[in-house]
Amino acid sequence: MPQPLLLGIVALLGLAVGSFLNVVIYRVPRDESLVHPGSHCPQCGAAVRNRHNVPVLGWLMLRGRCADCHTPISVRYPLVEAGTALLFVAVAARFGFTWALPAYLYLAAISVALALIDLDVMRLPNAIVLPSYLVALVLLVPAALLGDGLAPIIRGLVAAALLWMFYRALAHFGGMGGGDVKLAPLLGFYLGWLSWGSVAVGAFAGFMLGGLVGVVLMATRLAGRKSRIPFGPYMLAGAFLAVFAATPITDWYTALLTPTA
Repeated sequence: MPQPLLLGIVALLGLAVGSFLNVVIYRVPRDESLVHPGSHCPQCGAAVRNRHNVPVLGWLMLRGRCADCHTPISVRYPLVEAGTALLFVAVAARFGFTWALPAYLYLAAISVALALIDLDVMRLPNAIVLPSYLVALVLLVPAALLGDGLAPIIRGLVAAALLWMFYRALAHFGGMGGGDVKLAPLLGFYLGWLSWGSVAVGAFAGFMLGGLVGVVLMATRLAGRKSRIPFGPYMLAGAFLAVFAATPITDWYTALLTPTA
C-alpha cells in the first residue's frame, strides 16, 4: 500500500478511535458501560446529535458548548481526537504496512487512555491493562512468526519478566503503585519485541521524564516532596520515545562510551 494512502487511512482511524477514547477516559474510572447510554452531555443528559459526533469538527461546530444546555465542553475532547490521529500517523510511518502495525496502533490507543486516566484519578484500570496482554500476544505472535520467527517473542517475554521484577521490587519499598507494576511487563513485551536497546531506552526514559517533570513541579511550587504524582504517563511516554528513537539514542550513547584514537 502506498505510504500516503496508509497514513491517510490511519489518520481517519485515529480520529475515530480518539473519539471512542474520550468515552473510555470518562467512563472506565466510573465503572460505567461504554455502550449504554450513548454519547450525552454529562451536565444535562441530552443525547449528542450524530452531526456533532464527528471528531474535532463536532466540537468546532458547537463552538465548545453543549447544543442543549450550552455548558462548556472541555477542549480536551478534540485534543484527544487529534492527538490520537497524530500518534497513529507517527506509528504507521514507523512500522509501515506490516503485521506489527495493528499491535502498535493498539498500544498507542490504550496509552492515550491510560495516561489521561492516570492523570485524572491516579489509577491504571485493570479493565484496560489486563486484557491488553492477550491482545498483545494475539497481534504480535503472528507478526513474529511471519517475520523473524520466535526470537522477538522470547525477547519480549524475557523483557516483560525483567521489568515486572524491577517494578515489583520498587513497589515493595513504596516507590511504585500497583498499576505501574501491572503496566510494566506489557510495555516490556512491546519494547522487547523490537530490541534490547528499546527496552533499555524505554525503561530509563520513563524515570528520566518523570524525574524532570517532578523537579519542575516542585520548582514552580505546583507540587511538594510528599505530593503524589502519577507515573503511568511517563512510563508510556518513555516507551514511545523508545519505539520511535531507540536506535539513534543507543547509537549516540554507545559512541560516548567508545574511546576515540
